[in-house]
Amino acid sequence: MSHSTYNKQWTEAQSAITDLLQQEMPPEPPKPEKDRLAAFQLLATMYIKYIQIFRRLEQSYDQIVHPQKRRVLRHVLDGTMGRVLELKDEMVKLEFSEFHYFDDVLSDLKLTPNDVEMPIPKYFIHERSKALKEREKLLGQILARMGPQDKDADKEEMKMTLEDAIRLIQVHERARQGRLRAKFMREIRVQEERERNAANRGAPTLDPDVAAIRIQKVWKGFAQRRRTRREREEEMIFIGMTPPPGPTNLKNTPQAQAVRVEGARRVTQEMHEQEYQQSLVTIKDKITETEGPDMKETMQDQIRQWFIECRDVQGKFPEYPPDDEGGSGAIFKEKDPAEVEAELREKEEGKDKKGKGKGKKEKKGKKDKKDKKGKKGKKGKGGDDDDEEEGWKMAPSNFVPCVNEGTDTFKSVWQTRDEAENFSQKHDAELIKEEKRVEVESEIRIQVDELMRQELKNLKMAVDRDKGKKGKGKKSGKKKKKKGKKSGKKGKKGKKEKDLTPDRTIEELYEELVTEGVIIRCPKTQLTDYEGEYSYLGTTLRQANIEPMPSLSDVRRLVAEYGILPVGSPAVHEKAPLVKSLLLAGPRGTGKKMLVHAICTETGANLFDLTATNLAGKYPGKDGLKMLLHLIFKVGRALQPSVFYIGECEKMFKKKIPKTDLSEPKRLKKDLPKLMKNVKGEDRLLLVGTSRAPFDAEMKPFAALYQKIVLIPRPDYASRHLIWRKIIIRHNGIITNTLDISSLAKITDGYTMGHMETASTQVLTDRRVAQMGKKPLQSVEFIAPLARIDPVYKEEEEAFKNWYGKTPLGKKRAKAAQGDDDDGGGKGKKGKKGKKGKKGKKGKKGKKKK
Repeated sequence: MSHSTYNKQWTEAQSAITDLLQQEMPPEPPKPEKDRLAAFQLLATMYIKYIQIFRRLEQSYDQIVHPQKRRVLRHVLDGTMGRVLELKDEMVKLEFSEFHYFDDVLSDLKLTPNDVEMPIPKYFIHERSKALKEREKLLGQILARMGPQDKDADKEEMKMTLEDAIRLIQVHERARQGRLRAKFMREIRVQEERERNAANRGAPTLDPDVAAIRIQKVWKGFAQRRRTRREREEEMIFIGMTPPPGPTNLKNTPQAQAVRVEGARRVTQEMHEQEYQQSLVTIKDKITETEGPDMKETMQDQIRQWFIECRDVQGKFPEYPPDDEGGSGAIFKEKDPAEVEAELREKEEGKDKKGKGKGKKEKKGKKDKKDKKGKKGKKGKGGDDDDEEEGWKMAPSNFVPCVNEGTDTFKSVWQTRDEAENFSQKHDAELIKEEKRVEVESEIRIQVDELMRQELKNLKMAVDRDKGKKGKGKKSGKKKKKKGKKSGKKGKKGKKEKDLTPDRTIEELYEELVTEGVIIRCPKTQLTDYEGEYSYLGTTLRQANIEPMPSLSDVRRLVAEYGILPVGSPAVHEKAPLVKSLLLAGPRGTGKKMLVHAICTETGANLFDLTATNLAGKYPGKDGLKMLLHLIFKVGRALQPSVFYIGECEKMFKKKIPKTDLSEPKRLKKDLPKLMKNVKGEDRLLLVGTSRAPFDAEMKPFAALYQKIVLIPRPDYASRHLIWRKIIIRHNGIITNTLDISSLAKITDGYTMGHMETASTQVLTDRRVAQMGKKPLQSVEFIAPLARIDPVYKEEEEAFKNWYGKTPLGKKRAKAAQGDDDDGGGKGKKGKKGKKGKKGKKGKKGKKKK
């Protein structure tokens, strides 16, 4: 697509943002929403609209080549991404569920599930491509030095003498020649028998005309059947019942051409960015050279004029503003009316409270804190608040101001800018001049301030030398004291964490962890490879008070929201609701490890394997464990983003571990949760655990460590139908009318993605793929390998559902559902949901006691 197409797409996204900002920032604060369903509808609608904007902005940012436009776009893109995560957090708090269903909202907005698929920004990888290539190269070199690691030490190599080996080869060669000879002899005997039979029958006596008619009949029947079959296939393709045949040459398809164009535009982006960076330096130097002297003279004249005016008004020379307050810039700063009013109030209050100490302020602060605590306690206990209205309110956002700022920049700079002459979309020199003029002015002002301070000092000394000396002596003393306080605070902060490896570089620590097998190479897996269909009946089932099992599409969305989007962007991770840890729980073969690899691939994160079996025998003892945790957190922070992966994480919190298990799964139980508490917004570290038996672990410490718990179900019919098609095509299979995928998806209820992959590998061998043209693939061929695999039975699925109901969020969800049922559809009152079910005197007594 062209430059104008992406510019138009950006403009459409900005107009949609403007409409949403009117809703986000109303002139008057909105009243609390008492209807919980109405609140969720509002949140869901905003969430879907923001995702649509996010998709447009991401595509525009990826393909627009103008460097200055991309900076504004990036600011808005990060703000939109963060706002999506904030709305997700609001919906979780409102519904007490990680999974949400938008069937009715999509229907009202006339959208399809593909329109609201969560995009993964490509700049996560493309803007760090050089660093990622260097890291991959370093990792490859370390692994190459280590050699192959898959050798089994227990297996003994078979030893054979040279004579035995030669004899074995000779036996097999003779056997091969014997088989070939037998085959030739059999063919010769068959041919001789055929000739003998023909001689006994004699020459054919069929009339030539009859023979010709018979040949014509056979040929016409064959040709007509072929024509009919072709017409039937064309009709089925026309009405959309069968997919059209794929292109024979994949390199010349429109999709391949689009990918090539996108790559070419990214190369253009880099060239324009380099030119832009060079222009920043050259234009600044030019402004400094041409306009700098005039700026300096003008500033000096203004400041001298200020000296004279103050001398005339006050009778003495003024004090020069320090650099902390902006120097001479603070003198000529234009103040808003609000700032002027605030200064006047401060002056009036200062006159009234000059003689009063700080004691009253401290007491007031303590009283305010006590009042706040008392109010919070009452609210938590279900007390009645007359001051505040009950209901749901939107929490304040950290990202709406960012989006608003970017929108204002777009409107003021780019919306009405004429770019008819900028066909190649290179940087705009006039905008650079405006920015650099301000920078040059601030730099010159610092120089001017130094000169004018000296000039003011000389003037004061000439008028009144004694006063100037006293004032300066006092000021310097005060400054020194302040500096001393600041340095003391810094020293305290430094004592909190000890560096156990101060004399070693990050590269050395990284190499050690790779050598020990703690940092592992992650297979390249995209999140889109995790196939799954959208859940179309979620809202309908919830309205019927039936909790639906989430679909694989919902799981994919959650992994993007909790694992990929925050970790990929530093700006989003710092301000968005902080997600430190994620648990993926589900039966065997549901793709838990695949999702971990997708998080690392999409964000370019390092993968630290902290599974108990992988750490067995490494860094032994307490000191070794301390060093291990120090290394992974130090290297993880230095080379962030980083993912800490723990497989079979339920063993860490298991009550009893069998004696045969020598991997010490409880080794990280005490120290890892403490260190994860210290992870802050600027640390892009994510702990991901996978478990196929989470019900074996103690719930309290398990749920305390893993902040977000995602339950991965077995695939439903729609997902199985989609997965079968994708897997068969991936293994070079050809889907024809003889392959009934619908029936195959129906009979494989209970089988997971891993089971289907295993069956396809066994069926679609190289030999079977070679026979595909003569012998089309059939559904029956997959039954035999599937029959040897145990599916996920209903009992196991129920065990997962029951366990999820005991998690903190599951308990809140159950309590909210009970409150709604008891109230007869009571809505919005979170504090009283669980207690309204108790009718009569008990409820009144509880209120009186409180």
